[in-house]
Amino acid sequence: MKFSTRVGASQPNLITLALRAATGPVTNLSDSNPTRHGLAPALLPTTYQADPRGSAQARQQLADFLSKRDGREVDPDRLYLLSSTSQGYAWLLKLFCDPGDYVLTPRPGYPMVDQLAMLEAVEVDNYFLSWDGAWLTDVGQLRQHLQTSTPSALVVINPNNPTGSYLRPDERAGMVQLCHDFSVPLIADEVFFDYALSNVFRERLAGEERVLTFALDGLSKNLAAPHAKVAWLEVSGPDELVRQAQEKLDQIADAYLPMSDLITAQLPSLLDAIGSQIETVRDRLRKNLQRLRSCVAASRTGVMDLYEPEGGWSALLRFPAWIDEDELVTSLIRDAAISAQPGYFFDMPTAGFLSISLLLQPEVMAAAAESVIARIDTAVEATLF
Repeated sequence: MKFSTRVGASQPNLITLALRAATGPVTNLSDSNPTRHGLAPALLPTTYQADPRGSAQARQQLADFLSKRDGREVDPDRLYLLSSTSQGYAWLLKLFCDPGDYVLTPRPGYPMVDQLAMLEAVEVDNYFLSWDGAWLTDVGQLRQHLQTSTPSALVVINPNNPTGSYLRPDERAGMVQLCHDFSVPLIADEVFFDYALSNVFRERLAGEERVLTFALDGLSKNLAAPHAKVAWLEVSGPDELVRQAQEKLDQIADAYLPMSDLITAQLPSLLDAIGSQIETVRDRLRKNLQRLRSCVAASRTGVMDLYEPEGGWSALLRFPAWIDEDELVTSLIRDAAISAQPGYFFDMPTAGFLSISLLLQPEVMAAAAESVIARIDTAVEATLF
């Protein structure tokens, strides 16, 4: 397994070794933690104990929640508490990539990973999902890529954004096998996993033991609360690789120590709210998806398709590629006060896509979708008559 040279091997110095060997209390004349010396404010009276992985108590609470949710035993010592999944990506790019190295990410895909990679001086290359009644990854083509060039990491979004497609069993098995064969770490972004919109097979990569795996998740999506700012990273895989990775990841995390006791104190109640909140949001998503189906079916020209998402918060509307995406969206903003993200924002394989959020208030979403479809119908009719 290749780790970056940004993080060296950490060896305890003589003073640290002597402190560990001490049999009784030691007064630290250099201690700069005011909470250990009676100076904590009344609003925050607890003693702060720095831990690169986050509060041990909070990690145990999270591990208990994940163990119950996933039906497996989650080790709290393999969890890292984060302020966002973006932070998790940034740490992993530091862990595995020297400047100029590259990671493999899916296309279509959300552009956030590209931006984070750029900020870390890391390149991005792509493997591709293609539409054949469902979005599928060509694992054979991915193997050919790895046979000629090895990335520093393979990124999987499960389910993908914006396609809403979960990994099929053969795709999941194939990607895990590739990571094993080519000693590539697997980064799994599963923030939308519990928002299933169909009965398709789905299985998390979190907890995968055959290859070194880093699973990202958080409250931003689980609670539909982007302002909650709590996320987590779970490390799994062969024990020795996990040990090596965590030794280096601890150094990165220790430089940031992002989690506040103010937030972790609320973690139990936040975790308790996830189940009901997911049900509420998922009900909205499914109802809006049905409304969107009806709007597309009512099109006057019948030239549009809805690429059905299997999960996630959005759906892809397909229309004739000769209709310019920028022109369509800007005209909607100008004439109807409606905006949407065009397909090229996500590197869709062809022109002629809009990403439609399923989160909107139902009456707002339906009215806006009807306006979009009517605008496309009018453009098509103008070319026919």
